Amino acid sequence: MKTLITLLILAAACALAQGPDLHPWWEGPMAQNLNMSADQQKQIRAAVREFRDRLIEQRGTVQKAEGNLQDLMNEDQVNEARAREAIDKLVAARSELMRTVSQMTLKMRMVLTPEQWQQVQKRRAGRGQQLRQQRKL
Repeated sequence: MKTLITLLILAAACALAQGPDLHPWWEGPMAQNLNMSADQQKQIRAAVREFRDRLIEQRGTVQKAEGNLQDLMNEDQVNEARAREAIDKLVAARSELMRTVSQMTLKMRMVLTPEQWQQVQKRRAGRGQQLRQQRKL
């Protein structure tokens, strides 16, 4: 279970990553080294297109909920009921985002062979460790 949660968090980070050094695995060198067939590449791109708009909307919902909670927590006199409601909204938004990321990951997994999936997992684990080390610097 712990491994699954870690995988989902990494998937979310990869799926939502922005910037010149971070990109989803299916768009970078990792995908090129998987020797995916043209059909697999087409199916992966279709999965991304299928989930992209929903992921963008849900990420925005999470960011809005985080901002609302932060605003409430920064008030001089915190309204506990409103803060609890904001927490519930944030948890629900994050849950929906994680559900969508998980569904997209499952769809992609169904396209890849077991060997290709193992390669993705190894490389993502290595990339995650590399990112953690960079943050420490």
